[in-house]
Amino acid sequence: MSGDPRAERTRARLRRALLEECAERPLAEVSVAGLVRRAGLGRATFYLHYPDLDALAVDACAEIVRDAVEALHAWRGLPDPAVPPAALTSFFGRTAPHAALYRTLLREGGGGPLGDLLHRELRARSRDERALAGAPEPDLIASAVAATFTGVLADWLHDRIAASPDAMAARVWRLLLSLHMTPLP
Repeated sequence: MSGDPRAERTRARLRRALLEECAERPLAEVSVAGLVRRAGLGRATFYLHYPDLDALAVDACAEIVRDAVEALHAWRGLPDPAVPPAALTSFFGRTAPHAALYRTLLREGGGGPLGDLLHRELRARSRDERALAGAPEPDLIASAVAATFTGVLADWLHDRIAASPDAMAARVWRLLLSLHMTPLP
């Protein structure tokens, strides 16, 4: 069903309805009944596409994962530690307004369904790019980058790290560059 335009439109309606619901109340207070009513769909249609609200929420928030992965790889050439890529700064700016929803799926320290997805996607992309560049220890560094970014993002969203989106982008950028540039024995 993944290529079926009707199924894609239905999932888009469900994702949009969920984001609208979560703008008004926490995810824990959203019901399938209210969600399908807002989407103008039937309950059976919901369950045809998603096993539960968490699965829909992860799908609806998967864009943050794609945005994060792209933002962290949006530079070419020699990186400047003092200037994070504009895409990374923009990412933190776009993420902040939706922190309440992301906190329900990305627990402190980086766990939860969104954290698992972010870690997996970021590790794979970082590993591939590091291997392509011939950099040493692609598996180790990619894992460290993914774990660090996912954990720091989660803790920032949970107000464990006080920083504006711009300051956060600059801090994260320097931190991740240091992981990439640390000589390994």
